[in-house]
Amino acid sequence: TGLHRLSKTWQREIVTMHDHAAIMKVILDGYVLPVRGSHGLIHWARVLENGLRVAEENGADPEVVALFALFHDSRRVNEYRDDGHGLRGGEFARSLRGSLVHLDDARFELLFEACRLHTDGHTEGDPTLQACWDADRLDLGRVGIKPQPRRLCTDAARVILEWSNERAVSGHIPTNVLVGWGLPTMPPEDHRA
Repeated sequence: TGLHRLSKTWQREIVTMHDHAAIMKVILDGYVLPVRGSHGLIHWARVLENGLRVAEENGADPEVVALFALFHDSRRVNEYRDDGHGLRGGEFARSLRGSLVHLDDARFELLFEACRLHTDGHTEGDPTLQACWDADRLDLGRVGIKPQPRRLCTDAARVILEWSNERAVSGHIPTNVLVGWGLPTMPPEDHRA
């Protein structure tokens, strides 16, 4: 596997060993909800941008944060209540180890736990877990919930709270992320057609 450009943050370029376009194709092949839904592609892309900003400040592993953005809601079956979807996302990532997911055991465990626990409201833990959880919470504005600073894990997330909430509320589409994921345009709602 070669190097792939993940994202250019406002300060530096992130390079990854993961082919996010290939991972995205596999995710979408099995994704049963609307890709434009509240837990779909646009949400994942904003989670990536949020997470990389938090990671840059708190020292989290940007590779794990990027994979979290892809997998955390990838196996939801309901847009509303969906107990166990984080665990299913983590298990899906596990099924791709050695083919598309290339993390050592310790880093994979962080990804798995970040996915599994992302809806449980935790605020304490490894900086990478915290960056993942904050990245997701910072996008709650998309469903009409303004994130509360006391429910965020990191000072870095509190600093970007207004910025990220405005983007969530307005439905900002991070086109640069979508292009990086091999999606130069939004796929049709029935992406399996």
